[in-house]
Amino acid sequence: MTSSVQEKSAWIQRFHPSEDARTRLVCFPHAGGAATFFHPVSAALTPDIEVLAVQYPGRQDRRTEPVVRSVEELADRATEAMRPWADRPLTLFGHSMGALVAFEAARRLADEGAPPLSVIVSGRRSPTSHRDENVHRRDDRGIVSEMARLGGTDPRAFEDPELRALLLPVIRADYEAVETYRYRPGPALPCPVLALLGDADPVASVEEAHGWTEHTSAEFALHTFPGGHFYLNDHAAAVITTVREHIASRSA
Repeated sequence: MTSSVQEKSAWIQRFHPSEDARTRLVCFPHAGGAATFFHPVSAALTPDIEVLAVQYPGRQDRRTEPVVRSVEELADRATEAMRPWADRPLTLFGHSMGALVAFEAARRLADEGAPPLSVIVSGRRSPTSHRDENVHRRDDRGIVSEMARLGGTDPRAFEDPELRALLLPVIRADYEAVETYRYRPGPALPCPVLALLGDADPVASVEEAHGWTEHTSAEFALHTFPGGHFYLNDHAAAVITTVREHIASRSA
């Protein structure tokens, strides 16, 4: 049964509870994203795999809370929130910024002697494939331009002044977190890593994504899909099938 500790966490959204699921998938959103991005994933994988979505501070039901400007702090606090859910094997999935947060959370779990079943990183180059980026230092127009370049956000959201005022500080903080992140050398993950990528992603090349192989001592695989940074919106069914099969192969 679900404990009160699990239910109290603001960090974890549970859209479709599945007490009979043998394993759980914990999803970490992209910069500016929220837990509800993964609601369709939860609907598709339940009841075999229970999906938990991480809700970062500063958005939706946590919009009054201060934002977090560090990947490391996001990982620290998300790891703490995940511990009560680790009574079943956990697979961590992160898209874009969420890939880095999921990776760092997996490192923390591994350091505690309880590594996840696997880590799935989407739309993100490896932690050691660095680019100098400064989106978080741009003015509001510059940030909106970047969001339009990557897609995935309805541009009409930025036309409403009130909604724009809510979104931009969160997006800026997330970009600061990911752009100031620097990999801290340490042991490779003892669990498999699966990298997913759009073949035309402007922020991660196939070569940069293949660099994730350096961060696992277990199996590594890279799957590409047609499309850009938000390829997973256009190929949702194929991505969900890939995730389901990957988890099943690890759980067998």
